[in-house]
Amino acid sequence: QVQLVESGGGLVQAGGSLRLSCAASGSIFSINAMGWYRQAPGKQRDLVARIASGGSTNYADSVKGRFTISSDNAKNTVYLQMNSLKPEDTGVYYCKAVSVKTISSVGYYDYWGQGIQVTVSS
Repeated sequence: QVQLVESGGGLVQAGGSLRLSCAASGSIFSINAMGWYRQAPGKQRDLVARIASGGSTNYADSVKGRFTISSDNAKNTVYLQMNSLKPEDTGVYYCKAVSVKTISSVGYYDYWGQGIQVTVSS
């Protein structure tokens, strides 16, 4: 089984910064991509940023220029550096590992973390 553990959330004032981390553990053979999603109260879960194993990235338009996603493939860990935070960035941030192959699995599966709260006050 694969587990994703997120850390780094919290309360910050508008204009501040936070850095989220997500570590995947288990008998992992490969991960195709990892990403961060955000869910605000009463809204759907949307992609914030994604990074493929080869290093290519994509971002939601609302965070371009403010957020940076990076990864340490050797540690199966992904980071999200969030700068110039705005109140509209508030929500639960979920880490996702895409197309994960474990040593014992036949196919590829996606996994989600439990989510971590980020609150930006105005």
